[in-house]
Amino acid sequence: MITRRFAVLLLLGLPLPALLPAPWLAVGGVLALAAGLALVDLLVAGPLDGVELRRDGDRTVWLGNTATTTLTVTNTSGRSIRLSLRDSWVPSAGAGPLSHELWLEPDAAETVTTTLVPTRHGDRPAVRVTLRSRGPLGFAYRQRRRAWNEKITPAWTLRVLPRFPSRRILPEKLARIRVLDGTVVTRGRGHGTEFDVLREYVFGDDVRSIDWRASARHHDVVVRTWRPERDRRVYCVLDTGRTSAVRVGDAPRLDATIDAALLLSVLAARADDKVDLLALDASVRARVEGGGHRVQLPRLIDAMASLEPALVETDFSLLARELLRRDRKRALVVIFTALDTAPMIEGLLPVLARLAARHKVIVAGVRDPAVARMAEVGERSKAADVHVAAAAERVLFERDRVRDVLGRSGATVVDADADTFAGKVADVYLLLKATGRL
Repeated sequence: MITRRFAVLLLLGLPLPALLPAPWLAVGGVLALAAGLALVDLLVAGPLDGVELRRDGDRTVWLGNTATTTLTVTNTSGRSIRLSLRDSWVPSAGAGPLSHELWLEPDAAETVTTTLVPTRHGDRPAVRVTLRSRGPLGFAYRQRRRAWNEKITPAWTLRVLPRFPSRRILPEKLARIRVLDGTVVTRGRGHGTEFDVLREYVFGDDVRSIDWRASARHHDVVVRTWRPERDRRVYCVLDTGRTSAVRVGDAPRLDATIDAALLLSVLAARADDKVDLLALDASVRARVEGGGHRVQLPRLIDAMASLEPALVETDFSLLARELLRRDRKRALVVIFTALDTAPMIEGLLPVLARLAARHKVIVAGVRDPAVARMAEVGERSKAADVHVAAAAERVLFERDRVRDVLGRSGATVVDADADTFAGKVADVYLLLKATGRL
């Protein structure tokens, strides 16, 4: 194949024969000379069959961070190769630089580095490495078909884990878990928590914790101490239907719910509770069950990384079947969804009573702050502003009505902006944990 340099040579050489007595013969001579140089260049260019590729580097990265991969190019042939290499990734991988120029002696190897700054979570694969062997004059190059380039390209997929901005409040929540576990001494007791040990009474203890029979046996006043319930089951249910694709701020609603589910999963695992994941819309998209605490959390994070919104209605009857077919042991079910009127009334409400009868149910929805700003009282000089404000007021009213209906049906409702949503869900879990209502 010819290069741009060959085309420039023709553009500069073809006008010159017009000044000679026999221009057409001169034109033929110029074309023959250029073609000869390109043919020589093509013959001198090194063979591509002797090139081997090997990739190494990061396999996973959190969204918002940077990953690097290396591509080692080895020349196993007996000739030197002037190589042009293009390392192509999917656009959302944020790869760069893509193009590299290499000079490889026989049996030599060189490594090129690609920096990845992904813009979306999920799997971001390497697409293709395209190789060109250039001649010394730069007039022609060798390049094989796309199928050959895809065959020699090392398979590599970068798993981009979802953004976890609520990590900043994780130390505060873990400190509260340590208080509940008794690592930090506190006075008082929760209702329904598990008995731990007996100890001597100290000033400030709740008199209701005094064990009078044990006090009589020990000839001293002793109190019962309690610890939070352990080994409870927590179901994180992620709605990946069409409402999860709505952008709340700069990201889809699903990203905010994944962030909250990650925070809740870390806290529950630290509190020795069992965490399961169920993501669904019209069908089940991800399911993570069983396994120990240390094994379960990486599996949950890995499963959440591959979730994407689907433009279909969520089948909440499928959720009811998935949860009710399991063992009858009571669990905490946290449903991350949108508190929109139609999906709630037609989808969740018909099955909520059955779920609440067996499990403790939390319905958590992310609120769009833009709607509240539209409904704010201010100067509205145009009729369009009045209509927008009225529509926003109606949306907020319907949301309040849905929240009341869900509460009367036995669910605890969390309704907060994206910035505080994960923290509010975690606070409800910690409150239930402290009071023994899981």
